[in-house]
Amino acid sequence: MNTEIDNLTRQEALERIDELIRERKCNYVVTPNVDHIVQLENNEKLKDAYKHASLVLCDGKPLVWLSKLYGSPIKEKISGSDIFPQLCCMAAKKKYTMFFLGAQNGVAKKAAENLKVKYKELNVVGTYSPPIGFEKDEYEMSKIEKMIKKANPHILIVGLGCPKQELFMLKNRDKLGVPLSLGLGASLDFEAGNVKRAPSWMSNNGLEWLYRMVQDPKRLIKRYLWNDLKILKLAVKYKINR
Repeated sequence: MNTEIDNLTRQEALERIDELIRERKCNYVVTPNVDHIVQLENNEKLKDAYKHASLVLCDGKPLVWLSKLYGSPIKEKISGSDIFPQLCCMAAKKKYTMFFLGAQNGVAKKAAENLKVKYKELNVVGTYSPPIGFEKDEYEMSKIEKMIKKANPHILIVGLGCPKQELFMLKNRDKLGVPLSLGLGASLDFEAGNVKRAPSWMSNNGLEWLYRMVQDPKRLIKRYLWNDLKILKLAVKYKINR
């Protein structure tokens, strides 16, 4: 459609992530879902963030279905919330350090505590949940830069939601000097227990959006029942173009 996907299995994605960390070139990863594809259609800054991403992983069953419609099937849905704990497991084994940035106050810290229980050798060297509007506050941005540079992690998890997390990684990757950053949306909330994940049968059948909307209708009903339906129009548009 309006972006390119790295067509990998989850295991292949983890192996590629490991390679990117060892390259130490300030790489970053994006995980498009339906909402991202809809936003990409008219958001030039987000397009630029996707253009410079080192790895683009498909986070959405509907995108897998559409890829089959186009005759170029994506191997597997690789949601950020699925790959995040596996990434933590890998980091624990390979002694990679991590920093968690995002979510509401205290959520990143709680996620780190919970993950350290699961993965005993995991080394989270810092967490921070910035206030709303921090990206327009020079003091806050300077504070975050100093905090991350001092912690000097191998991996930065950015849970700010799209497009904020993608634009943050694009703009700050060279200044922060982190080998690999990943924009993983609500993954910190899930690991902190702040938000409950959909059952696997719903996720595997493309119904995770319904589960999340029922949990938080005030925030998500417009996104899922109005904005994301635009994917149907885009699907037809790009099918005709092909």
